[in-house]
Amino acid sequence: MEVFSELLVLLVTARLFGEIAERLGHPSSVGEIIAGMALAGIVVLFGGDVAFLHQLPDSDVLSMVANIGIFALVLFAGIEMEPGEIGKHSKAYIAVAGGGMVAPLLGGVALAWWFLPPSELKQAQVLIAGVALSISAIPESTKILSDLGQMHTPAGRTIVGAALFDDVFGLFLLAVVLAMIETGQVPDVSAFALLVGKVFAFFTITVLLGVHVYPRVSKHLKTMQAAALEFSALAAVAIAYGWLAEVLGMHWILGAFMAGLYFERSRVGVRAYQEMRLFFSVVTRGFLGPLFFLSIGLRVSMEAVTEVPLFLVLVIAIAFLGKMVGGGVPALMTGLSRKEALAVGVGMNARGAVELIVLSIAQHAGLFDPVPGDGPIVRNLYSTLVLMGVITTVLSPMLLRRILLRTGRE
Repeated sequence: MEVFSELLVLLVTARLFGEIAERLGHPSSVGEIIAGMALAGIVVLFGGDVAFLHQLPDSDVLSMVANIGIFALVLFAGIEMEPGEIGKHSKAYIAVAGGGMVAPLLGGVALAWWFLPPSELKQAQVLIAGVALSISAIPESTKILSDLGQMHTPAGRTIVGAALFDDVFGLFLLAVVLAMIETGQVPDVSAFALLVGKVFAFFTITVLLGVHVYPRVSKHLKTMQAAALEFSALAAVAIAYGWLAEVLGMHWILGAFMAGLYFERSRVGVRAYQEMRLFFSVVTRGFLGPLFFLSIGLRVSMEAVTEVPLFLVLVIAIAFLGKMVGGGVPALMTGLSRKEALAVGVGMNARGAVELIVLSIAQHAGLFDPVPGDGPIVRNLYSTLVLMGVITTVLSPMLLRRILLRTGRE
């Protein structure tokens, strides 16, 4: 019964706040994140009096549903995109991703190096701070653009394409951070070369399978027009690609995206494609998406607001401006208009789940473990980075709506 009570409270709250946000002219994802923050506050005030409320922040059920939500959102993002779009504009996406990652990465590293006290973990903590600022998350970007109906505009394609490359770069740097924690030093040239080789191997394998193998399998399913079989095949491919990504030291979300990317109308048939697209659209927007975004807000800790307010403000400012300038300028240079380039810079500020995944992995590795003598900056580093991700993810759709919809009218 507790499982159903949790899901009922979470889903109703998320949908209620999401509906309010939409009626106020904002994407539902904004309301769903705020719903999580509101529940987090209720847990603090009344969690001790209501058993299942107290368990919400550490709920295994919510964690499982949120992970499934990430899987579905990323897979749906791949289905929505066309491989031709990625290939045709890959140079532009890489340029935007590179600028949008380097600027906040360097800014975050510099800020953390200045504020954090000397310690054995300082180098790794400094790097993880830069990585957290540099990430642009595919699930958040996809949900926001889908809410606004902007997935297939030049700015929308650029945001999602650049976010894909940013995630690859960010997860690669996460592997570097974990290597630093394990060895106590920066990886040498051979270790870097091995990490780069794994990333290259993953994309080589998934692209070759998507182009040459999957069409042969789906050719038989296409004649049957069986959506159930297509769903099973697509889920199996996504899980297999995710397993491959994990084996090669990356995160499974890249596998899910690559599986969806090659699920094309021309390969699987019109009926199966439309049914699958409708299924993922309904499930992600009506159930998994709301719970996923609520889980982001639920993890927010407000201690950093009172203990290290200056550090928190500087982190948010560098994160937002770094993405806006670092991503917007290359977008402008690749041929987008000024307003579209501004939308790209703002849209790449959605971090959310991927950033939280990175921070969670680093936390489990002991990067944020308290040490005697730590100052307030170190004690609140994890909370600060989580708040930065949530605040920039909330701000991004609010600003994107004004920029993109105004651009569309013009």
